[in-house]
Amino acid sequence: MLPHNNIKKIVIVGGGTAGWMAAAALSKLLNHPDMDIRLVESETIGTVGVGEATIPHIRLFNNLLGIEEDEFVRKTNATFKLGIEFSDWDKIGRSYIHPFGKYGVDMEGLRFHHHWLRHQTLGDNHSIDDYNLQIMAARAGKFQRPKNVQNSPLSGIEYAYQFDATLYAKFMRQLSEKSGVTRTEGKVIDVKQNAETGFIESITLESEETIDGEFFIDCSGFRGLLIEQTLKTGYDDWSDVLPCNRAVTVASEKISEPIPYTKATAKKAGWQWRIPLQSRTGNGHVYCGDFISDEEALNILMAGLDSKPISDPKFLRFKTGVRKNVWNKNVVALGLSAGFMEPLESTSIHMIQTSIARLMTQFPDKAFNQVDIDYFNRRTLLEYKQIRDFLILHYCVTERHDSDFWNYCRNMTIPESLQQRIDIYKHNARLYRHDNELFGALSWFAVMHGQGIKPKSYHPNVNIMPSDELDRRMSDIRKTWINCLNTMPSHQEFIDQNCKTS
Repeated sequence: MLPHNNIKKIVIVGGGTAGWMAAAALSKLLNHPDMDIRLVESETIGTVGVGEATIPHIRLFNNLLGIEEDEFVRKTNATFKLGIEFSDWDKIGRSYIHPFGKYGVDMEGLRFHHHWLRHQTLGDNHSIDDYNLQIMAARAGKFQRPKNVQNSPLSGIEYAYQFDATLYAKFMRQLSEKSGVTRTEGKVIDVKQNAETGFIESITLESEETIDGEFFIDCSGFRGLLIEQTLKTGYDDWSDVLPCNRAVTVASEKISEPIPYTKATAKKAGWQWRIPLQSRTGNGHVYCGDFISDEEALNILMAGLDSKPISDPKFLRFKTGVRKNVWNKNVVALGLSAGFMEPLESTSIHMIQTSIARLMTQFPDKAFNQVDIDYFNRRTLLEYKQIRDFLILHYCVTERHDSDFWNYCRNMTIPESLQQRIDIYKHNARLYRHDNELFGALSWFAVMHGQGIKPKSYHPNVNIMPSDELDRRMSDIRKTWINCLNTMPSHQEFIDQNCKTS
């Protein structure tokens, strides 16, 4: 029996990706006969279910839940993802890939890109892409899981997934219900709060059923039924630095073998994604409604499809930012209820995942220690701000002058934390990572270099290595990477052999 002060009743309001991820994780980690976890959702309220791209951290979440990867890929219509291709962001006609894997080999205690920058000054003209196995494989349409080969780049392959978000939520639901989570169908029409503390005590459904709880998780989407409509928590609006505020989505036919990466193509007032699944392609146009109309945005989306549409267009409106407190009283918001960061770097599911992990670390008892809640909120806000800065980088560092939108992005005032990173890199290509932030030096380099920032110099210690030795090492790295690439099957062959959707 759980002690009296332990929380025994958890109510999750809203399903979708966030709700069912929370249900799956909590039922796994809080597995006790006295624990009652209930999820309430209404089929009449739609979810933002589109083709979803992820980053490698999702594999840690799946492993925690004991998910077998091939089964997961089959059931979610998934493909594998080695990175994201950005086209037309710094200039029209130019593209780069932000990969998940390392560039080259760090040498003499210094990151590889410093050695590559020096090599360029010595007359070498090989692209940085020639030293990244993920980029090479993405361009070649190949994929391979990591192999246990010592001192080989094949052992360090990092990857994520591209899948159907609706099927993913269903998959999480199946896991949750097997672990004892109770699903209740119904629309919430009333929320009861304690008259003295303001804590939420129960919710009432259209059926007049009342569901009481001790701890509530708000996964109700943009509307924030509990965190905002009830608790009036407030919202920090970041639209001044991330101005896109609308999106339109549509699915299209599969016309070729799926590529192992996501595409993000900049448009006149935003950008368009293309996410290849096994049986179809997910598409969307994220844009700023201050610069183009919904009709024009839809026309841009449809003109950018590579195949026939197979669904009706779906329009979304959002405001980039985060709740002033993601945890307020006895309510924690997850997913869109907590805040919104546009899906430019596929961080949406990751932020749900890290919030769940943070929640488990700070999991309360019935006393709801405010010190723990404050710490949770500080760390969550820091994570949002760090991701915000990384997303802004894609917009503010551009040479595009072809529209009012890009003129705004190029001239907007950016956070000092981001400006400092850019200034440091411009001087001598130094990059850093702090507070265990999501995007490390590899990612910052990929985007800064891809966006056309050319540092004045590099770390002075790379000059210690004799130039002929540098030549030899760089040549050996390229040869090794090519040999590894030649051993990899095509992305489609790998899927067909291991995890094809029926």
